[in-house]
Amino acid sequence: MQPWKKDRIEIGILGLGVVGSGTVDLLQKNCAEIEQKIGIPLHIKRIAVRDLEKPRAVKVDRALLTNNAYEVIDDPDIDIVCELIGGVDPAKEFVLRALHNGKQVVTANKEMIAKEGQPLMEAASHANLDFQFEGSVAGGIPIIQPMKNALAGNQIEEVMGIINGTTNYILTKMTREHADFDAVLAEAQAHGYAEVDPTNDIEGYDAQYKIAILSSIAFTSRINVNDVYVEGITHIAKADIAYAEELGYIIKLVGIGRRMEGNRVQVRVHPTLLPKSHPLASTHDVYNAVLVRGYSVGDVMFYGRGAGSGPTGSAVVGDIMDVCRNLRFGSTGRVSCTCFEHKTVVPMDDVCTRHYLRMDVQDKPGVLARIAYELGENAISIETVVQRATFGDQAEIVWITHEAPNANVRRAKERIAQLPVVISVANWLRVE
Repeated sequence: MQPWKKDRIEIGILGLGVVGSGTVDLLQKNCAEIEQKIGIPLHIKRIAVRDLEKPRAVKVDRALLTNNAYEVIDDPDIDIVCELIGGVDPAKEFVLRALHNGKQVVTANKEMIAKEGQPLMEAASHANLDFQFEGSVAGGIPIIQPMKNALAGNQIEEVMGIINGTTNYILTKMTREHADFDAVLAEAQAHGYAEVDPTNDIEGYDAQYKIAILSSIAFTSRINVNDVYVEGITHIAKADIAYAEELGYIIKLVGIGRRMEGNRVQVRVHPTLLPKSHPLASTHDVYNAVLVRGYSVGDVMFYGRGAGSGPTGSAVVGDIMDVCRNLRFGSTGRVSCTCFEHKTVVPMDDVCTRHYLRMDVQDKPGVLARIAYELGENAISIETVVQRATFGDQAEIVWITHEAPNANVRRAKERIAQLPVVISVANWLRVE
């Protein structure tokens, strides 16, 4: 490619919601410093929105707005298209068309990257175009670029993170205030930390998209998001929080990607009991953290605000600046898709972890032995048992097991639930 010959770089933006507003605000406020750092002026030429009359969180010239996305995508003067509308449709179509038109693309769309990233990256690679997506994971925390560049010489053994601010806020409040899930969720919605429909967050889907993206980069293998086991936090009770604290743990929704033998990987999202000494255990409120374990570098921790207008806008602008430098020196498409291997995702039933089981039982002699027998029959050894009398002739028992395959615990749980002395198996969580 030839060095850049235009006197400025033109930007088109699709979407002026939370992320779009943060991006535009930063480009406007830090315009002079950004231009000085990249060595060329930037100009926002066009912004596509659904509703031209909707009030905006950022002040923009109304003449920049259009409700026709193709006025951005098909404009021959626009050099970089920023897709900030979210979802798969019509975002994927817009991005493919922008790439077909020779545009560099920056996006913060985690769902699109997780579900449809491969064809988009291949299209960009074939055209020697940049396709950047730092804002798709962990908001303002730099994690995609460090893994693709600064840590690229390592063989990544594990990537593990608290990568959803809403669930982390809820679990933090439940821990600090010994509150019920429903009450804390309502408070999170009132403060704007949770959506009116919080399903994507509390059921773990948001974190599922993100750990699929991180694992694809970490293990140089395209991870199908449908192969990622996902479990949300709606079944976490304040009793679980209290028992975890008593036993020296804290409960977090964690995304885990781990390299295994035989060209296999584990990729999963679920509530996890973390030891209080674990590096991720001190990540509270809406903050995110990602722990990367590399062959040479050891453990590297990334921490910060994982969502919001400003943090995610910061990641988008960082990508824009990187693309601008590549444009100036004719080096776009420099770092293409690194998912060149085909690793198998280990089914959740085959994953070995320690386990936490809480159950309500009849308070009578022999109950512990009867349950322990079923665990033993499924090759599950016991690390810790805590029994509490609750009321009347009932008691609550918590078991922490040694490592065992998920399938064994599932079978044991089903058998235990059928015992006449067991009222219910109230919860089952994994322990790191």
